[in-house]
Amino acid sequence: MDVRSRVLAGVARQLGHPQGVVGRLVGAGLNRGNGRAVEAAVDAASVVAGASVADLGFGGGVGLSLLLDRVGPSGTVHGVEVSEEMLLAARRRHSAAVATGRLVLHRASLDRLPLPETSLDGLVTTNTVYFLDDLTQVFAEMARVLAPSGSAVVGIGDPEAMAKLPFTGYGFRLRAVDDVLASARAAGLELRSHERVGDGARPFHILALGPTH
Repeated sequence: MDVRSRVLAGVARQLGHPQGVVGRLVGAGLNRGNGRAVEAAVDAASVVAGASVADLGFGGGVGLSLLLDRVGPSGTVHGVEVSEEMLLAARRRHSAAVATGRLVLHRASLDRLPLPETSLDGLVTTNTVYFLDDLTQVFAEMARVLAPSGSAVVGIGDPEAMAKLPFTGYGFRLRAVDDVLASARAAGLELRSHERVGDGARPFHILALGPTH
């Protein structure tokens, strides 16, 4: 593997699982680069005051801040991450919310969520599907933890645009939107709305899903 390939492979690894000093820098970059998409996902989840919600694979943590603002002092936000570096950053940034129990952080993978059945009014996850092998199992876990009226919002970069990025050839699983929706349906989640964010070189898809009744 040449130098360029090693660098790009390292970037891809850090995006999937930020670690160390570089991981902290990646987290900050994710907040800047994905802020608009994460905000659109939170909007699509229709989070209300007092709700119990989650950000799955929260990365740099901008989604945690948005959700805490939406649920207010009587609500609860759960953050699920595999990266200890991102968990530590979230604990520092939101120490008061963690101390009062408004923010509960979990180190866990998305295919085994540490949450009870029907415990969430809503959840968001953005830019995570590229790093998941069994997407149907992840969607099944989302369906399990959602209340019957709850909403799961999945944000993904447009796969054609993502394929043009130099680092996505190193371990990213780029799926067509229709394939993502097929996995959701197989797990008991149906599409409620599909919003496209941005018309530039890197458009984003916001998929709002709900339990099949």
